[in-house]
Amino acid sequence: MKRSRFLVLSLVTVLTAALGAAWVAMPAYAAGPSATFVKTSDWGSGWEGKYTVTNGGTSTINGWSLTFDLPAGTSVGTYWDALLTSSGQRYTFTNRSWNGSVAPGASVSFGFIASGPGSPTNCRLNGAACGGGTTPSTPPPTTAPPTTPPPTTPPPTTAPPTTPPPTSPPPVTGLPKHILTGYWHNFDNPAVELRLRDTPAEYDVVAVAFADATATPGAVAFAVDPGLSSALGGYTDADFSADVRTLQSRGKKVIISVGGETGRVAVNDAASATAFSDSVYALIQRYGFDGVDIDLENGLNPTYMGQALRSLRAKVGSRLIIAMAPQTIDMQNPTTSYFKLALDIKDILTVVNTQFYNSGAMLGCDQNAAYGQGTVNFIVALACIQLEAGLRPDQVGLGLPAGPGAAGGGIVAPSVVNAALDCLTRGTNCGSFRPPRTYPGLRGAMTWSVNWDVSNGNGFARTVGPHLDTLP
Repeated sequence: MKRSRFLVLSLVTVLTAALGAAWVAMPAYAAGPSATFVKTSDWGSGWEGKYTVTNGGTSTINGWSLTFDLPAGTSVGTYWDALLTSSGQRYTFTNRSWNGSVAPGASVSFGFIASGPGSPTNCRLNGAACGGGTTPSTPPPTTAPPTTPPPTTPPPTTAPPTTPPPTSPPPVTGLPKHILTGYWHNFDNPAVELRLRDTPAEYDVVAVAFADATATPGAVAFAVDPGLSSALGGYTDADFSADVRTLQSRGKKVIISVGGETGRVAVNDAASATAFSDSVYALIQRYGFDGVDIDLENGLNPTYMGQALRSLRAKVGSRLIIAMAPQTIDMQNPTTSYFKLALDIKDILTVVNTQFYNSGAMLGCDQNAAYGQGTVNFIVALACIQLEAGLRPDQVGLGLPAGPGAAGGGIVAPSVVNAALDCLTRGTNCGSFRPPRTYPGLRGAMTWSVNWDVSNGNGFARTVGPHLDTLP
């Protein structure tokens, strides 16, 4: 956020696994951990794969590692619900923090997108054959296959829109299914100055920008900015607190955002994690905030920020809203920075509103082309990375500038935001890039900022806000 101014594929999904596929009887193996693979879709030049790890034994599996080979010319791109390392054509997927324990009789799954025509071979689960044993416990069946003819109804030519099932339930925050988030300026700049209570009604969540670092590492503080107070003819902390309650009485949520372009909050060890949690909790108690937004544009330590947010959640409870506003580059690799933090706290995370602006051209989830910012393709292809790498659709929001003055690049008309929302949730109004599935539960949109939106005639809120109400 700026404190001052500021695949290409036509996807045809093949349903051979569900319609018209021939099933081959396999020998039964001795009980124990096993893994099964299925291609959930295939579009010729690439495919989506899913492995399911099942504990057929009598004791809990505490951690799993699954390896397999892919032929030359086939490679893994986006993946979700696992961690990935590779050496040549040998790929190793290991559990994440929330799905490593598998009770007897239970199973967990992970998935990935691959390019090329090949399929996995030489699968090993925790060092043993993925089939769960090396010798059959009973001979393979000799019964002839059924002679009933296949159905005469032709299979559909495209798959129905589907979304992978969530791996954890959404936190209880009292938010609508689809939300519009806007940042409110606690500073004086060329955008119009506003009292908090004058935020337009279309906004469901208002992120107060910003809480700032103190002399204590990790700790943050907030008070009404003197320059803003002067510009508004006198606006006090008491006025602001009353405005928080006013917005909440209208059914809105107000959260405190930490950081911004010039923010220097650092949570790099256990002590600073505690200081962060304690200081944000104190602000919640003092002003009545509904949650916290992490908007650190100068890097973060996912381990200790995760520790701090879990500590804060333990203090506040399930109603706590935890939002993030990473830059586009921070959500490219699931193993680093913001992306790792989001996946590590997926069970308590509310929404990630990635800033799809000030980015230049970047690769999307197809990894085949660089998409230019300021287009439907860019927004959809980059949001697809998060949606296919493990975040639930209800945890993904689209962050865009609210018109001229709000950003240095990537400004789009609100109608472009609506088209991206349609493409992701319905599969309509897409550009040349189409995601591998639709995501009806997509959380919504965010804008920088409320103040810039009002300065530009409220076009963002009045266009995108009502459109969110029409989404599935």
